[in-house]
Amino acid sequence: RRGATRTVAKVALAAVAIGALLVAAKYFNLQQVFRDALAWISGLGPVGPLIFIALYILACVLLLPGSILTLGAGVLFGVVLGSVVVSIASTIGATCAFLIGRYLARGWVAGRIAGNEKFKAIDEAVGREGWKIVVLTRLSPIFPFNLLNYAFGLTTVRLKHYFLASWLGMIPGTIMYVYIGSLAGDLATLGTGERTRTTGEWVLYGAGLVATVVVTVFVTRLARRALAGRISS
Repeated sequence: RRGATRTVAKVALAAVAIGALLVAAKYFNLQQVFRDALAWISGLGPVGPLIFIALYILACVLLLPGSILTLGAGVLFGVVLGSVVVSIASTIGATCAFLIGRYLARGWVAGRIAGNEKFKAIDEAVGREGWKIVVLTRLSPIFPFNLLNYAFGLTTVRLKHYFLASWLGMIPGTIMYVYIGSLAGDLATLGTGERTRTTGEWVLYGAGLVATVVVTVFVTRLARRALAGRISS
């Protein structure tokens, strides 16, 4: 019972800390706030990935850019585990925002996207093609991730289709950004480019990065063309 109580206390403390960090992010340097949060998570041991997922989900719901968190996952957890953790977090976060947009904040979301021809076209395309449009927009970087999560809540796409399509569509970008984050080596140099590596390291990392970028760019271009064709048809 003591162990269970301690676990609950840890989770509650983590929730309060995450809330404070997200509030602080509104008023301070967002990248530095998230960097500090990642440094804190790195010392939590096995609980770290779970707290990271919670932080990422809240960032999605609060419309905060999560790119620094995705990069940080590569530093904290490595490419494989980092990609899995971010994939879970981003999919759940996107789904939470979708449900809020559909059931709790329809008026606010409608006001935010009112008059936006791009979202109007997406709504019409979803009515014809459903989950396929969700996949294509997730693959294409021209659509804002956080607002799009809420906007899809106003469309006719079904929840299970949205969940699976979002998960599949975000995988390529997730792997690429987590991989790039793993190149930073430590949180202090995350996104700063200050850390130097040996020639051998750069050859090995560079080869993997080039392969990842080539695949992602190729898939993204196909997505843009297909999306443009579907929306205009």
